[in-house]
Amino acid sequence: MPPVRETRSAPAGVTPAPPGEPSTSGEAADPAPVRPAAPDATSPASAGPAAGRARGRGTVRPGSARPGVRPAPPLDPGERARLLAGEHHDPHALLGAHPSPGGVVFRALRPFARSVTVVAGGLRAELMDEESGVFAGVLPLSEIPDYRLEVVYDEVTLTVDDPYHFLPSVGDLDLYLIAEGRHEELWRALGAHPMTHQGVEGTRFTVWAPNARGVRVAGDFNFWDGTGFPMRSLGACGIWELFLPGVGEGTLYKFDVAAVDGSHSLRADPMARRTQCPPETASVVATSRHEWGDEEWMAHRADRRVHEAPFSVYEVHLASWRPGLTYRQLAEQLPAYLNDLGFTHVELMPVAEHPFGGSWGYQVTSYYAPTARLGTPDDFKFLVDALHRAGIGVIVDWVPAHFPKDDWALARFDGTPLYEPADPLRAEHPDWGTLEFDYGRREVRNFLVANAVYWCQEFHIDGLRVDAVASMLYLDYSREGGQWSPNEHGGRENLDAVRFLQEMNATVYRRCPGVVTIAEESTAWDGVTRATHHAGPGGVGGLGFGLKWNMGWMHDSLGYMAKEPVHRKHHHDEMTFSMVYAYSENYVLPISHDEVVHGKQALVTKMPGDWWQRRADHRAYLGFMWAHPGKQLLFMGQEFAQGAEWSEAHGPEWWLLDDTYHSAGDHRGVRDLVRDLNRTYRDQPALWERDTEPSGFSWVEGGAADDNVFAFTRHDAFGNPVLCVSNFSPVVRHDYRLGVPGPHQGWLEILNTDAARYGGGDVTNPDLLKSEPVPWQGRRNSITPVLPPLATVWLRPA
Repeated sequence: MPPVRETRSAPAGVTPAPPGEPSTSGEAADPAPVRPAAPDATSPASAGPAAGRARGRGTVRPGSARPGVRPAPPLDPGERARLLAGEHHDPHALLGAHPSPGGVVFRALRPFARSVTVVAGGLRAELMDEESGVFAGVLPLSEIPDYRLEVVYDEVTLTVDDPYHFLPSVGDLDLYLIAEGRHEELWRALGAHPMTHQGVEGTRFTVWAPNARGVRVAGDFNFWDGTGFPMRSLGACGIWELFLPGVGEGTLYKFDVAAVDGSHSLRADPMARRTQCPPETASVVATSRHEWGDEEWMAHRADRRVHEAPFSVYEVHLASWRPGLTYRQLAEQLPAYLNDLGFTHVELMPVAEHPFGGSWGYQVTSYYAPTARLGTPDDFKFLVDALHRAGIGVIVDWVPAHFPKDDWALARFDGTPLYEPADPLRAEHPDWGTLEFDYGRREVRNFLVANAVYWCQEFHIDGLRVDAVASMLYLDYSREGGQWSPNEHGGRENLDAVRFLQEMNATVYRRCPGVVTIAEESTAWDGVTRATHHAGPGGVGGLGFGLKWNMGWMHDSLGYMAKEPVHRKHHHDEMTFSMVYAYSENYVLPISHDEVVHGKQALVTKMPGDWWQRRADHRAYLGFMWAHPGKQLLFMGQEFAQGAEWSEAHGPEWWLLDDTYHSAGDHRGVRDLVRDLNRTYRDQPALWERDTEPSGFSWVEGGAADDNVFAFTRHDAFGNPVLCVSNFSPVVRHDYRLGVPGPHQGWLEILNTDAARYGGGDVTNPDLLKSEPVPWQGRRNSITPVLPPLATVWLRPA
């Protein structure tokens, strides 16, 4: 029950309280007492004493009345039936207080109550029991007073404000924007919001269910029986609303939705900002009290374009990074760990609420609520705040491509396909047993666009990595002939999804300066990171993402590294092909969770040879990756060469770093390398400042297939170079001549993955490498470093 005041019972009838005595509601008497209306010729003013109450519910016998209370005009049988069935579009027209001939009619729907009494200042009037939980009566009043209801149950008496005494709590502008699909802060209009409405504290409940016969609010405050709390429809936009006085923060609730076929289902709020912890599924009324401390971060995060800034990302599954830690406990450990290793950003696998932990968050049921497994929404804000104050940007994995079929969530929410397309050929996602969103429906598009803004605006998120973009873009994705319908032009492109992604990106970039959106898109779709207003070859604007995962680079380079060195020369182009298209999009180089699960093996285990060779290849590959054009992403556990695949059940194998483990030094060496890669990378603008410009890269040696050697230079905005050389053969190459740019007289080794402190053989170039006027590889000068086996070396001018 809501937090309302228990009062003593009172006699029936309209009874003025003695002068100066407080009302039985516990409140001061109304300073402007209600005025009785003049007796009406038709009213039973001289009605006899109230009939005796029957046992149990105390039903008033036909023809009986209370002193000063007349029977209310009977409800139309059809209206009454719809009200009791939870199928009435306007319960406020039947319930509450309304002017009536000869006074004011009061009607309340309170199932299981023994009696309901109207309390208005110094007046009390017990309503007549019309059965089925309906109580009503006409009071001889000239106007509707401020009143409360005293509701007597078998064991408790409650004094409450009448929910049906309040005007709508959603504004006309909100309703207009929702109807147009343009409410960019949709979460402020829909869902459950504690508020003060007409001077009374309570919670406003609103939900979009345009095809429902009726909607009611059920929760722990009414024993999950929504019969007495029907919502009203606010017109053609499909919004249902009810303000419930006395209901506040922490209340559990769902919506009791009556479908067109008359069936009812209890549904979690699509806009819930907090949920119960799975496997429980109720929504929770929430209020944020977090006070942000990241003002400096937020003020300056847009100072530099992400494409021209260092950007190395550590991907984390929060629930398993350190199993058992809450958001607040993670805030004590994760920022320090990331700072120590030098990552600029952390990418969190989906944090929106999801019922099945084994989905890793990729089957979302509550798009507006961080998972309750690790704490409250404010606890999650605390974690983001701590990361920002540590100088770490936060990217969240966002999943607008599909949603699960749970019958308490979004699927057929109002009894019809609502969030999903009505066409079953488009609704079913063939790969994951889920449903796709109907991107052509403006309200669904609005739900998702506003959700993207919500995470960035309310949780200060700095980036959204959008999952499974390719599955959204193609109507025939994972479908055979006859299993899909072409678009209006006869093509396979999902034009509704294209428009949605363009709108989402444009809206996020306009509203949230400094935020970057990142597409996981595995095909050659043209213009993923082109601005939406820039037309491509086909005349269609770009999708508007800031960055795109380079899945081609990932597959090709891992395929090369998996080969024995003796065979790598036959696959040399798999390491060079990425530069053919490197500037067609703005890329991230991802070694993500997807590459270290389901039999794909951990990164170090993909490498051939014995343990030493595998670690050497692992280190060399990371050195190559960090120098290659594009931003970097590495999944947790790979920074210390964990040999086992990742499991969400136990997370990274931290014990590998313990002194008691015989190879702990090997794993710590790899982690030390990652730390130095990040720090050296950040110190060298040549490695990130011109990531998206062809002039920022130049091959020095891209054809040495027999040697398994790759060499290239990166250049900053002033032309200052860094030379990266990778030797993916197991032999030392002495005096390996390489052409170098410019008139520089000497070159310094600034990173070598074979260094002893990383667990390597310590074949290094400790001394200054003097440039010689020997033309080589199209350059007038050259140097002759030693190339360690299975290693990458970085050099810069002295």
